Amino acid sequence: MATAHGKTRLSRSGGDSNRSLIDRTLAAVWHPCTQMKAHEAFPPLPVVRGDGAWLIDADGRRYLDAISSWWVNLFGHSNARINAALRDQLDRLEHVILAGFTHEPVIELSERLAALTGQRLGHCFYASDGSSAVEIALKMSMHYWRNSGQPGKTGFVTVAGGYHGETLGALSVSDVALFRDAYAPLLRESSTVPSPDWRNAEPGETSADFAARAAAQLERHLAANAGNIAAVIVEPLVQCANRMAMHDAEYLRLVRAACDRHAVHLIADEIAVGFGRTGTFFAHEAAGITPDLMTLSKGITGGYLPLSVVLCRDEIYQAFYSDDFTRGFLHSHSYTGNALACSAAIAVLDLFEQQDTLAANRETARAILDAAQPLGAHRRVSHLRQTGMITAFDVDCDDPSFSRRYHLAALEHGVLLRPIGNTVYFMPPYVLSDAEVEKLVDGARQALDAALA
Repeated sequence: MATAHGKTRLSRSGGDSNRSLIDRTLAAVWHPCTQMKAHEAFPPLPVVRGDGAWLIDADGRRYLDAISSWWVNLFGHSNARINAALRDQLDRLEHVILAGFTHEPVIELSERLAALTGQRLGHCFYASDGSSAVEIALKMSMHYWRNSGQPGKTGFVTVAGGYHGETLGALSVSDVALFRDAYAPLLRESSTVPSPDWRNAEPGETSADFAARAAAQLERHLAANAGNIAAVIVEPLVQCANRMAMHDAEYLRLVRAACDRHAVHLIADEIAVGFGRTGTFFAHEAAGITPDLMTLSKGITGGYLPLSVVLCRDEIYQAFYSDDFTRGFLHSHSYTGNALACSAAIAVLDLFEQQDTLAANRETARAILDAAQPLGAHRRVSHLRQTGMITAFDVDCDDPSFSRRYHLAALEHGVLLRPIGNTVYFMPPYVLSDAEVEKLVDGARQALDAALA
């Protein structure tokens, strides 16, 4: 099957080295969120090396990783500082069971994460991935209310278009029809309230006004149902899987106040938007609020190793502190607090401090938005928008094949981009040079012309 440039993926990357890896992966690997039959026409791209913002295939072709390899790679591939931290830790301890044991990397990481919240979220519970972190937060909230003498508070409220993962509990509080419908018989009920996505505002209505309108609907729902609700779960500032839906920080302030009034927990799902991605270190900081529980993953290790964590308020932690084992938090993972992963995360925190990453990101984000202005002016483009190091725009195209055609066209121009529906987004590593910003936006523009041709 031909791409917009008249070449098949196999012929474009069809050197012997690439072909061998393609044949082997198609025979043995079941890829995530993928209709494997599609790989007959569009084989996966074999990557053998990473270098800064770049991925290199088996034939030596380079691709600018404009999506941070599914939003995880913050400081570039093969980062010397993270590499050194892992080598050092590997010579001392790779892993130990965290039930009844502990080690320096998990202690230091926990102390530093708590300090970054001003000790307002002072206790860390670890897992291996974002979905598992969401499962932990949901169970922790429900179990807290049971331990506090309110066992009826078992329900959850999610925001329309929200995405929190694909394990069963996480999927139960997600609102992506493709995933929910497939596994609906396995899921528990949750309530959904309108999204504060400012693209849905009425003409003349500000993003803050629209956020207040959405928050008022949540307030009414809590007023009527708070006795049965354990928590509200929100993706602060950007609902990434909802085509990069962005909202005003006022929404978070109003939701925090509503949760306080009605004795409901606020869970901030910062798996995709934490670690500087939205401009502040934690996304909820933009609103000047503190959630009751916060989930983190993706960028926590700079894209090196699986790790996730839930941070909670001391009040929640204390509700489990007892001589009664059944009042303890009954959850575990084999690789909880893995020493290698924690060491990578510590190196990531060091890089934030040593390089003043948040300030540098502001300059990079400004350069990306400036360079993207011609894209925003394209007659088929609307809603060019940016929150921190996330930039997105919507394309007027209802062809369901647009996303794939755009992705392939971008690869032809040496840029890795994966639109969500008709929304193209940039979520690059934090290490882009001026020339790489230019390459990113130029490749995105050429791919748009090709995909719409």
